[in-house]
Parts: sequence; C-alpha cells; structure tokens
Amino acid sequence: MATKTAEGAETAGTGTGTETRKDDETTTAGPGGVAQTAEAEEAGEAGPEAAGEEDGERGETGDAEDAEGAAEGEVDGAGDKVPSGVGQGAGAVVSAALGLVSLTGGWVGTVASAREQLIGQLRTSTSASVGTQLKEVYGDAWHTTALWAGLFALAALVTAVVVLVRPAFGAPGRPQAAWIRSVAWAGLSLGVIGLLLAVLKYSDALLAVPSAG
Repeated sequence: MATKTAEGAETAGTGTGTETRKDDETTTAGPGGVAQTAEAEEAGEAGPEAAGEEDGERGETGDAEDAEGAAEGEVDGAGDKVPSGVGQGAGAVVSAALGLVSLTGGWVGTVASAREQLIGQLRTSTSASVGTQLKEVYGDAWHTTALWAGLFALAALVTAVVVLVRPAFGAPGRPQAAWIRSVAWAGLSLGVIGLLLAVLKYSDALLAVPSAG
C-alpha cells in the first residue's frame, strides 16, 4: 500500500509539475503573444489609413493634372480660332447669283440696252438706210446687253475661283464645308456658260441682228 501510495504521489507530482511547466510556458509566452497581436492590429489599422492617404494624394495629383490639361486646352483653343466659313459661304452664294444674272441679263443690262437704243435713235436720222438704223438702234443695244452679261459672268467666275482656292491659303487640316464647294462649283459653271453665251452674242455668232436685205 505504501508503494502504491508513493507511486501515486510521484505520478501526481509529475502531473502537477508538467501542468505547472505548461502554465509557466503559457504565462511566459502570453505577454509576447499579446505584444505581437497588438503590433499586428496596429499594422492592420495603419495599413488602410496609409493606403487611403496615398490614394488621396494620387487623386489630388490627378485632379491637378486634369486642371492643367484643361487650362492648356483653353489656351490652345483661344490661340487657334476655328474659321466659321461664313465669308466663304457668302462668296459661293454671290458667285451663283452672278452666274444667274449673266444668263438672264439683269436690271443693269436691261437699262444699259435701253439707253444705247435711245442714243442710237437720237443719232440716226430718219433719212438713214434701214441697215444703218438696225445697227445703231438695235445692234448696239444688243451688244451692250451681251457686254454686261459677260461682265457678270466674269465676276461670277472670279468669285467662285477665289472661294474654291481659299482653303489652300488657310489653316491646314480644316476642310471646306461640302455645301460651300457645291454652291461655288455651281457659280463657276454658270459663269462659264454665261461668259460663253455673252461672247457668242457680242460677236453676232448667236442671235445676230437681222440684215436689211
């Protein structure tokens, strides 16, 4: 009985010592573990704050760069004024109108023809031959109408050519509007036709004054 009791006591003593060692180790390791856990928590809390500060700094830098880019764009826009094309459009319309006037004669041509006819009547005596009267009264008036038509046609040609070649002397890379080119080409075509008809009428090749014989 004494032996069992001694063995039990030794066993109990060994268990108690082991538990005491474990408790000591736990107690010894406890402060270190707590310190490490605290450092990890501080690092975890500091990480998002530092990341947020870096993101904020990057955002402020990006906003500053965007503001500088917008300012440079405004300066460039103010320096490079985009032509509106109003003058070219007006020139194209004027060339087309002048081309139409060259074909119809216009008010100026009509007045000039009537004036030349009146002058011919005043200069021609009643005793003049029929051929002379036709030439002085009607022929000169007809030629005057053709002359004014030719002048309008020439003006239409010059205006249309100026409008069409204007982009070559302007800012590069800025194409001319399609409708401006279309109207200018129409004015050029009408000017060519009007000038051709004026030359034919003035030279009596087309609709000449009839002869007396």
